[in-house]
Amino acid sequence: MAEQRITEHTVRMEAEPGVWLDGTLSVPEAPSGVVLFAHGSGSSRFSPRNRYVAGVFQHAGLATLLMDLLTRDEEEAERWTRHLRFDIELLARRLLGAARWLARVPELGSQPLGLMGSSTGVGAALVAAGRAPEAIQAVVSRGGRPDLAGAVLPAVRAPTLLIVGGDDTQVIALNRQAMQALRAHKRLEIVPGATHLFEEPGTLKQAAGLARNWFLQHLAPAARERLSGEVPP
Repeated sequence: MAEQRITEHTVRMEAEPGVWLDGTLSVPEAPSGVVLFAHGSGSSRFSPRNRYVAGVFQHAGLATLLMDLLTRDEEEAERWTRHLRFDIELLARRLLGAARWLARVPELGSQPLGLMGSSTGVGAALVAAGRAPEAIQAVVSRGGRPDLAGAVLPAVRAPTLLIVGGDDTQVIALNRQAMQALRAHKRLEIVPGATHLFEEPGTLKQAAGLARNWFLQHLAPAARERLSGEVPP
């Protein structure tokens, strides 16, 4: 695969009326899709794990948007109250606001969109996909809590990949529970020897490769269909 030249931008968007959030938008030369990250509680767009995964996507030709889902004041309050990390509806609204912002970016507006979630952010990603099925073409969860999407799970139409560490037994059970409710094309991948954060040698690389392949499989064909005007079967 040819080396991609990546252009990185610091961006600021109004994700909800009066709510401005910061992000990092990275765009390869000829993107075949865009992946919006929905990180878990206590994380941010500066997470080394998310930045590593985003780099894997970018070098495969996918643009990425890493964003903070909370404002600076909310992040500060969250350190003490922890009242927003499980507010899945709020986080989903902000993801959809970011999706609308991406649709207005000239070089990316016509590109298909995927959501990459981790931890509690996965619940928000799946709620967003269920609320706006026409806007989201694929979802990937890494060590996530898809069960937090609750009653919205059957409404998800985007192909969904759930990646869980083999030693993260409680989260494996929650992912299997969510799999039963999902009606979309779906797959569960278990990475042997990995715990919740995929900190063990080689496990994050394996998870990133699985996610990259899923997005290339489901976003690249959608991009071709949009360019040609074809209607997917």
